Amino acid sequence: MICVSIAEPTTDLVIKSLKNEEFAEIRLDAIENLQFGDIRRIFSVRCKFIATCRFGFYNDEQRKAFLLEAIRSGVAFVDVEVDSPEDFVSEVVRAAREKGTRVIISYHHFEKTPSSAELDQIVNWCFSSGADIAKIVCHAQDKSDCARILSLYEKTKPIIAFSMGSLGAFTRIAAPFLGAPFVYVAKAAGKETAEGQFDKKQMLAIMEKIAGV
Repeated sequence: MICVSIAEPTTDLVIKSLKNEEFAEIRLDAIENLQFGDIRRIFSVRCKFIATCRFGFYNDEQRKAFLLEAIRSGVAFVDVEVDSPEDFVSEVVRAAREKGTRVIISYHHFEKTPSSAELDQIVNWCFSSGADIAKIVCHAQDKSDCARILSLYEKTKPIIAFSMGSLGAFTRIAAPFLGAPFVYVAKAAGKETAEGQFDKKQMLAIMEKIAGV
């Protein structure tokens, strides 16, 4: 399954980007001057959603409030970083359980890929924090980094794991074939939300090519 990752600065642009999409991740942190009404408006669109609000522009209290509003608005998934404050994570997880929203607990490292032992600890941390799915995304400096990330698919619990950066781009292709429930893509060329991300057209062509081999 392909999930289009959308990071636009206004609610109108987000909604415009949702045209003809069935499954989308909405980067709430990218929307300027975000209000609860914007959240309700976005998630009223007929689409399956992942709501996330990354570290950055908004503080933790705002991020938590936005994610809780997204859950109340009926999103299918909520994604929260494992290294957010413990009470932040537990409150979002509790609200998600009450609403029937599935929880993605994610970990990102934008500079390197931790050791295998550290990655195992991080995965366990995600699930002990309440994850239905653990998402592990780290920057690849060499091929061994990519190998360590892909080795996480040996675990029995649901995992999304891939490497950031041009060197790790192939791990995004491998992920769904190794067990990731979905793969993240850009809406179109120039709309990438991370280095090494394919756009939807590219990923569909690649997956069609592989399936036809």
